[in-house]
Amino acid sequence: MADSVILLFRRDLRLADNPALTAALSAGHCIIPAYVQDPARFGEGAAGRWWLHHSLIALDRDLQRLGSRLILRQGDLLAELLSLVKESGAFAVYLNTVPEPGPGRWEEEIRVSLHGLGLALKSFASSLLNSPGKIVRTTGEPYRIFTPYYDACRHQTEIRRPLPPPGALNRVDAGLASVPVDSLGLCAHSRWMEGFHEHWMPGEQAALNQLSAFIGRSLGHYSQWRDQMAKTGTSRLSPFLHWGQLSPAQIFWACLEADPEGVEPFTRQLFWREFAYYLLFHFPRTQTEPFDPKFEGFPWRHDPVAFEAWAQGETGIPLVDAGMRELLNSGCMHNRARMVAASVLTKNLLIHWGEGVRLFMDCLVDADLACNVLNWQWVAGCGVDQAPFFRIFNPASQGERYDPEGAYVRHWLPELAGLPNQWLHRPWDAPGDVLSAAGVHLGRSYPAPIVDLKASRHRALDVWAQLSSTARSS
Repeated sequence: MADSVILLFRRDLRLADNPALTAALSAGHCIIPAYVQDPARFGEGAAGRWWLHHSLIALDRDLQRLGSRLILRQGDLLAELLSLVKESGAFAVYLNTVPEPGPGRWEEEIRVSLHGLGLALKSFASSLLNSPGKIVRTTGEPYRIFTPYYDACRHQTEIRRPLPPPGALNRVDAGLASVPVDSLGLCAHSRWMEGFHEHWMPGEQAALNQLSAFIGRSLGHYSQWRDQMAKTGTSRLSPFLHWGQLSPAQIFWACLEADPEGVEPFTRQLFWREFAYYLLFHFPRTQTEPFDPKFEGFPWRHDPVAFEAWAQGETGIPLVDAGMRELLNSGCMHNRARMVAASVLTKNLLIHWGEGVRLFMDCLVDADLACNVLNWQWVAGCGVDQAPFFRIFNPASQGERYDPEGAYVRHWLPELAGLPNQWLHRPWDAPGDVLSAAGVHLGRSYPAPIVDLKASRHRALDVWAQLSSTARSS
């Protein structure tokens, strides 16, 4: 049809506040919703593929309720898109941008190819509150510290209001072929993901339900509850935000309208996410390189055995192991546990932060490149606005402070459930009779610590002192 356009979904799997969809509807076009699974271009991890599989099912269901349907294709993104253009007679492709270096290059490839055929690409921004290129210092240089960036965002920009969802959509030609979602193989080899359904329900409606639940239950207590590991104090919105089942504008305005006085501690976290994309835009090398150049020669250790123990939640350090087992069983990890686990890997074990990035990208349902890199470099002490390298979390003290009754550790490490609170976060210090009474046998029923926390802390500080000395003398 001469007035047809393809609406190419990527990480914007929603119908509300979808600028590309709204623009196409406003122009009076017939819309062909499509998603192309290109394994060579889209590097989702295993947990993310599970989320995507169920999200595509939910999106198709939502489209069908409005009279439309989702066209699924698999293969090279550009080739499949051009094939769909030819089959449908569409004169343009509408999409929402993904603010990462790779997707940005692919979008330009699409634009050039379509232009060569006399067709148009219409792109829209939907996944950030602010354009990364517009927030700069008076010198024209990008910000490198979060607080000045945050202040600039609040004073220089106005957050747009979310767009409403459509009430109805046109029927899609029955002759346009679509492959079954199961044929995409997104859930293949997902042996450790069977339990994800106990924790998550992907989809736009589930996202809206979770936003409503967070606002009603926890928003007003966010600053007090977010680090308490046994409370439901965090928003659990990050996977919905990553996959675009909620936009940051939707979250921002819903929270602001619900609690205008107490919303700042939470909305500040939305701007921390913005900062991650901002840094990736201005400093794309930080995907693999430390922002702080003095860390380029840091003597990271290669220790596959220790890394595997850490990755499987078998370090013998309860808070770390509980966090890693939460990750493996649910595709998520409490933010406080993430920081402690990352600190142990990069400082007590001296293993490169990039190893943690790769594992998290595979295992998190909210595996977000920009946020993942920013947070890992922040904990490792080599990033922008970083926690200093010499600030090393003590997992036992952190557990005693943020999981004082042990509910979090006992849930994920039932083998330690019988230990009294006094020893739960440091079983290596517990008297033998206490361990025996609790049925805990270090090295058998639960691992002995793979690293001495005190000695490894001193080792890390010695390495840091040497690095700092070398940097000063050069």
